[in-house]
Amino acid sequence: AIEAGLKDKSPNLTLVADRYSRMAEHVGEPVDGVTLDIGVSSMQLDQADRGFSFQADGPLDMRMDKSGESAADFVNDADEEEIARVIYQFGEEPKSRRIARNIVAARPISRTAELASIVRRACGYRAGDKKDPATRTFQAIRIHINRELEELEDGLAAAEMVLKPGGRLAVVTF
Repeated sequence: AIEAGLKDKSPNLTLVADRYSRMAEHVGEPVDGVTLDIGVSSMQLDQADRGFSFQADGPLDMRMDKSGESAADFVNDADEEEIARVIYQFGEEPKSRRIARNIVAARPISRTAELASIVRRACGYRAGDKKDPATRTFQAIRIHINRELEELEDGLAAAEMVLKPGGRLAVVTF
């Protein structure tokens, strides 16, 4: 789940594990500050069974809260043009069309190692290359699956609604 920290009148910090867009449901009265911690955490990347990382093989999932479409659902069901669009838009990958074509040709895909291998072959990756080409594709699919940009927009609007006048908003990114 996406965590939004909501600070109330006391010096205590309350962490709420939920979508940013649902922030107001957890706040009874206006607050002094809101912290949004966006993106994927190292804990999620380190757990192969979450399906976020190509460093260790796991099920191709990538869902923050385990609901809705998984990454496997997306790569197996979306058409080639949609896959290319997502990879280009959210991963800024110049070889997005070639990668999408290779993904569609390799279906069904259920594991992170399978997807990483497909992307590497599509990009002409050689061991020792500075950056693994799967990085951008995994990032793009994760952002799409979790609607991360929409959630950030909704979270900023929600923060504005729950903050007291003069309240503070902090957004943590890495």
